[in-house]
Amino acid sequence: MRGALLHAVGDEKLDIRDDFTLTPVGPGDVRVRVKATGVCHSDLSVLTGVLPMPLPIIPGHEGAGEVVEVGDGVTTVQPGDHVIINWTPACGACPSCVGGQPNLCMTYMMKSFTEPRFLFDGATPAFGMAGCGTWAEEIIVPWQGAIKVDSDVPYEAAALIGCGITTGVGAVLNTAKVRPGATVAVVGCGGVGLSVIQGARISGATTILAIDPLESKHALAKKVGATHACTPDQLMDAIGTLTGGQGFDHGFEVVGKSAAIMTAWQATRRGGDVIVVGAGAMDDQVPLTAFNLLFEGKNILSSLYGDADVRRDFPRFVNLYKAGKLDLDSMISSRIRIGDLNDAVDALRGGEVLRQIVLFD
Repeated sequence: MRGALLHAVGDEKLDIRDDFTLTPVGPGDVRVRVKATGVCHSDLSVLTGVLPMPLPIIPGHEGAGEVVEVGDGVTTVQPGDHVIINWTPACGACPSCVGGQPNLCMTYMMKSFTEPRFLFDGATPAFGMAGCGTWAEEIIVPWQGAIKVDSDVPYEAAALIGCGITTGVGAVLNTAKVRPGATVAVVGCGGVGLSVIQGARISGATTILAIDPLESKHALAKKVGATHACTPDQLMDAIGTLTGGQGFDHGFEVVGKSAAIMTAWQATRRGGDVIVVGAGAMDDQVPLTAFNLLFEGKNILSSLYGDADVRRDFPRFVNLYKAGKLDLDSMISSRIRIGDLNDAVDALRGGEVLRQIVLFD
């Protein structure tokens, strides 16, 4: 089968090849034929080493497809079912799962560093990003990583729900719990940032400020729900105009940079919430003083995968999409084939594109 392989961090090009095979399907496993997968900024972070992963590796974690085969003991899905890939499968037994935070489960994530699912060049093992590797035509995941979805949901929409939508909308609904009438600032208008904006709109926020240095992104941010947009250097004027100088109730950082976290901090009122959504580097320090942390009374919240329980949230987001309350079509900048992935990665590095979706036959 065909897939895109990263041999080493920093490689300029992915190795797109057609000699991949899968390891055998074991008990509790599900084999999925990938139908659509996103080109997400987190994939780029794997290519650059910001998100450390075992090598060689097939990137891709935001995907949807059709079940081809199930292992012994699997009762949640069967061949022919349409599924969304969950890149943080919950084991159900660890302290995070038992404590009601399945998005923090590390059981299968840790296994993904030691158990390669792919073979190439005869018998050379390769890993899948976060145990997935959706930049391949087929993958094997634990049954908790394949969540059944209605068959009338387009695969490309389902793929977006698999990461970008759940991360962004979940940050609003689950982490920040934004209430009707609240004011919201969103730093970063990429795919996840637009999802945050949509979540704020769905929650009934009355003022939603989109902050991005690329003015070309402002129009789409307004289309999906932002009431206002500005560049970072215009932020202080916007705070004065829109909040009377007080700042916003919630400031979402959706870039993965300490500078963006500080912009969200600056945008947020005293006593408000600063929600960190972007995946940053381990050596990127946030320059907050102990004085600021105490006396400004702001709450710093991290939102990994939108604090989602995907068994609850995937169907919820599907229903919002069907009801016309989640605009997923506007978030797709282009539809491509697997052979175009190197060009897609170059476009992602440029920062102008939103979600490019790879479609498989």
